[in-house]
Amino acid sequence: MLSKFLKNISILKKFLFINLITFIVIGSFTIVYLKTIKPNLINKKTSNHIKIISNTTDHLKRLKINFTEDEIRKFLFSTRFLFQNLDRVLIFDKNFNLVGDTDTLDLDPRSFSTRLDMVELEILNEEKTKEITEKKNIDIGKENAVSLKDILYNYAGSKNFGIPFTFTQEEFNKFKLTTIKNVMLDGNNIGYLAITENANDIKAAIDERKSFIIRTAIAVGIVILIFSFVLNRYFLKPIKNLVNYTKTIKDKKLKVANIESLKMRNDELGLLSNSLDDMTLELQKRITHAENFSTDLVHEIRNPLASLKSASEILHDTTDMGQRIKLIDILSHDVQRIERLITDYSQILKDEVALSKEKIKKLDIEPVIKSVVDDFNNIYKLKRGITISYENDKKNKYFINGIENRIEQIVANLLDNAISFSEDNKNVLVKVSKSSENNVIINILDEGQGFKEKDTNKIFKRFYSNRPDKFGQHSGLGLNIVKNLVDLHNASISASNRNDHKGAQIEIIFPKV
Repeated sequence: MLSKFLKNISILKKFLFINLITFIVIGSFTIVYLKTIKPNLINKKTSNHIKIISNTTDHLKRLKINFTEDEIRKFLFSTRFLFQNLDRVLIFDKNFNLVGDTDTLDLDPRSFSTRLDMVELEILNEEKTKEITEKKNIDIGKENAVSLKDILYNYAGSKNFGIPFTFTQEEFNKFKLTTIKNVMLDGNNIGYLAITENANDIKAAIDERKSFIIRTAIAVGIVILIFSFVLNRYFLKPIKNLVNYTKTIKDKKLKVANIESLKMRNDELGLLSNSLDDMTLELQKRITHAENFSTDLVHEIRNPLASLKSASEILHDTTDMGQRIKLIDILSHDVQRIERLITDYSQILKDEVALSKEKIKKLDIEPVIKSVVDDFNNIYKLKRGITISYENDKKNKYFINGIENRIEQIVANLLDNAISFSEDNKNVLVKVSKSSENNVIINILDEGQGFKEKDTNKIFKRFYSNRPDKFGQHSGLGLNIVKNLVDLHNASISASNRNDHKGAQIEIIFPKV
């Protein structure tokens, strides 16, 4: 269900949704953390309280102190070091009467004087003690809260009696932590101890953590919003433009989305835009090429088909054997012509598919050419007495960036073309050389009729029309195929008549490696 939902929404919405889920998960863990941190901090302080209560109880038992105001007062003075880090310690008798309060020790700076007897005489008289007792025996919680006595009373009747009991109270900006415990002697409860401490550090620690989490959440939220804006502005919107660009091409709309601004970028989107645009132009070029080629092919086939139709009609009506033989030759010629057209057209389509999969690499061109020359010599030397020779300018190696089987195809097509327009017992020369710029040059020279055209570049066009009389055995696509393969190798091809007027020559120049 979730996977289906994510598939149907935009990348930006996916991003925001994932971040929302992440926030929820992190928020849940944060709430759990905040709920556990307070008890942990309280437990640390409670442990210290329990330790002090235990030590105080041991001292009370060891010294056999009775829970009277006088004895407890003396005890507090003698053991005041136990309570130095505490805010307040209260001691109650078994009837919940306050008999000792460390706050009374703070009434005079001399409270911790080594002369305990003088302090007792000066400040701890009965009247003063009563005043302090009444003052300190007030509710330690908020207004209308239960008093400490009530808490002790409830504690004495609870199932937790005998176990240290801790509770907290918040009063204005103060956070108080109180621990109470009964004192047992010979199996009897003789009183209670209560330790109260201002634990504002706990509240401060919790508030600090809450504040930090809130600030972090706000900062992360702002970062996500900024990132979402950047993501949408500089990435998703350009991608959407590319999608619209492909849709317009798919739908063959006249108005195509403009991606020129994207092509100017130097990042991956810029590279993608340029690649997509190049691919689109190449596809459009191929479509145009295919459409033009199909039109030319239909036009080219129409002539031999018309000739076939006319010859077949005449052949059906004539009884003259000589004329019938001529008509059969015409039919055979036109059939061969159509067959050659279809064969070469199929080869072009195969080549275009194969070329998209083949990779150009560095190769030595000389062994490739020699192999083709040897194959043609084996066929045409015996068949027609035509000799194909190979020469080079004695350079060490002739390296080019090319596709081996396509180089073979280029040389084979050019040799086939040269042999077709050569008389029997003639020579064809294949020459390899290097220019001063280290470009590799291939020259194929024949001893045929040469070219009638001044503009010899026309011979590389499809279905070149100004053909020799013997052209019937060719489709008119061979040299066009060669031209396309040469262009693939970033090379150039040209045709001319030989300077000695003995025939024609084709020259191919490959760029240096």
